[in-house]
Amino acid sequence: MPSRRLPPLRALEAFMRTVRLGSARAAAEELGLSPSALSRRIANLEEFTGKKLFTRAKQSMQLTDEGQAFNEAVAPHLEALAHAIENQSENMSVLRLRLGVLPLFGSQRLFPQLGELRKRHPLLHIDIDTGPHLDDRVGDTLDAAITLSRAPDTSLHAVRLDYNMVHAICNLETAKLLGSKPSLEQLSKQTFLIHNELPASFEAWKQALDLQAMEPAAIDHYDSGQLMLEAAAQGLGIAIMHDDHMKRAADSRLAQLFDLEVESPYSYWFICKPQALESRPVRLFHDWLVRAGL
Repeated sequence: MPSRRLPPLRALEAFMRTVRLGSARAAAEELGLSPSALSRRIANLEEFTGKKLFTRAKQSMQLTDEGQAFNEAVAPHLEALAHAIENQSENMSVLRLRLGVLPLFGSQRLFPQLGELRKRHPLLHIDIDTGPHLDDRVGDTLDAAITLSRAPDTSLHAVRLDYNMVHAICNLETAKLLGSKPSLEQLSKQTFLIHNELPASFEAWKQALDLQAMEPAAIDHYDSGQLMLEAAAQGLGIAIMHDDHMKRAADSRLAQLFDLEVESPYSYWFICKPQALESRPVRLFHDWLVRAGL
């Protein structure tokens, strides 16, 4: 059987790098090429395929419809090839990812799924960092992070992982005391538990109840969602948190106050520097995370 004619692999690499970065200049810099050399590689691939893959405007490179179809057809096979080589290479070194994660996301959503990731990519190992200021450390001490914010810095590659609702969470005794209808008098006597980095959640919740002027007896601030849930269960206050946190905690001591839908100002995001997607550990984790839908 005659062998199949393979596409120029360096041209494929140039194509994939340009798709991911969206810029001819950035792709050329990553590959250590001049922009003209990168353009020649793309042109070679277009000649090989007989398709116009990009439209060009200065340094911007936009996929054509044919280019998009080519990328969707080829990318999974390139990833499968890399995965097969990884699994068959005895001398392949460990792939190390330095990942920042908020503790509650880690315990409730990430760690229950990490076993599946290890089976899929046994050489991928993750150093977990739950310290503060994750956004600021991406690209420095962290390769990537999962954060909770309104919107990440526009200089970062960001994938929104969810849309959440804000809920007031307390123990059963407090829920029984406050009843099913909000009372300004009763709520003003309560202590509320607020995360240091998510103050707008409380404001959104008050506005939804038309209680913007409410001043509670006290506001206790926390830097840990897990401790907020435990404090609420112990009757230390009403925790303003995402509904997802309560559902995943499955703690029979906790109850939600009032039947109310309040959209959260914050969402979980996966973030990294755009160029970090060229790192295999970051790319493997990114693609798995998106597919897993955590």
